[in-house]
Amino acid sequence: MLSAHRHTPPRRILIPTETYAPEVNGAAKFAERLAAGLAARGNEVHVACPSATGKASVSTEDGVTVHRLTAHRWPLHPTWTICMPWETKPELSRLLDSLQPDVVHTQAHFVIGRYAFSESIRRGIPVVATNHFMPDNVRPYIKAPKSLLDGGTAMAWWDLRRKFQSADFITVPTQLAADLLTQNGFTSPIRAVSCGIDLDRFAHLSEVENSPAEATPPRVLFVGRLSAEKHAADIVEAVAKTDPAIGLEADIVGGGDQEEPLKELAEKLGIADRIHVLGKISDKQLMEAYQRCTFFCMPSTAELQSIATLEALASRKPVVLADAVALPHLVRDGVNGYLFPPRDIDVLADRFTSICTMTEAALDTMSQASLDVVAKHDIEYTLDTFESIYAEVIGDDLDSRAA
Repeated sequence: MLSAHRHTPPRRILIPTETYAPEVNGAAKFAERLAAGLAARGNEVHVACPSATGKASVSTEDGVTVHRLTAHRWPLHPTWTICMPWETKPELSRLLDSLQPDVVHTQAHFVIGRYAFSESIRRGIPVVATNHFMPDNVRPYIKAPKSLLDGGTAMAWWDLRRKFQSADFITVPTQLAADLLTQNGFTSPIRAVSCGIDLDRFAHLSEVENSPAEATPPRVLFVGRLSAEKHAADIVEAVAKTDPAIGLEADIVGGGDQEEPLKELAEKLGIADRIHVLGKISDKQLMEAYQRCTFFCMPSTAELQSIATLEALASRKPVVLADAVALPHLVRDGVNGYLFPPRDIDVLADRFTSICTMTEAALDTMSQASLDVVAKHDIEYTLDTFESIYAEVIGDDLDSRAA
């Protein structure tokens, strides 16, 4: 399901990001797929990101030159590494001087992103900025009184506005995410550009003849970072509230500080044999998990899109999503799945039961509708859009350059 993208002259693009492979989260996956996709189109693509080992290094991955900057483990999060300003500024400055990119496409405004803004602008390099940040992603990891957290949240929004509005072009994954920025004081134009996924990669799953109704037992799948704001525990509690005769099981994929608490909760509720906390798994195992499940659930209250949900839709699966932030954008309630009020375990259990007790024909109709929803999120359309944005901020006349 590829778009006929325009053949543009190659550009040198630097993508600064605060999270990248081997980290597994939406922002990291987006940066990875964006970089690889742009490189496959003939662009010279460089990524600047924190080093997972802490030591600076350079490597080539999927045609992308990855510059891993000096970093340190952040004690408030189980997997994140962060860069220090006094180390990052000179490293990034040297990188910009060496590469002289045509455009910088930053994915955040923290340490690497902060200097990507200031140092690129100082050199007259156009900056495109994509926001994946919400204060709610960080709040669970900061132990402080609510009044201080509220003040910190307001400050975080102020800082985000100040940095992002210095960019030449701002994007977010969905229109709901754009509206959220506007509600929090943004006055610059903001364009919604889907993170996108490679629909061709999931084509074999969408064409599988085995319908989800034939799965024995029925399975609900969660894929994501196992951190507090994702609320994967709500899935465990909802499974416990379903009729044992249904036999619903859950596969929970991802790493984070909630892995052991989820297992403990399943044990406490007496359903440890039905809850499978799989941790981080390979791409092949992930594809098998999508194929194996009956439906997908994302109970998070802090999603600006959700690549895992897009992948589930592309795998021809119904979805059950929290009615929060951008998730409603990916479900037509009652058509390709259901919404539920965030944190309402009783309603969530009812939604699980509804899908598990559908006829095969009804479930197949709902599954097919997921393909209709995801059709407009092909990564090729995303790459087309960003290449046109780069041309705009660079000031390219594409037709004259391509001639």
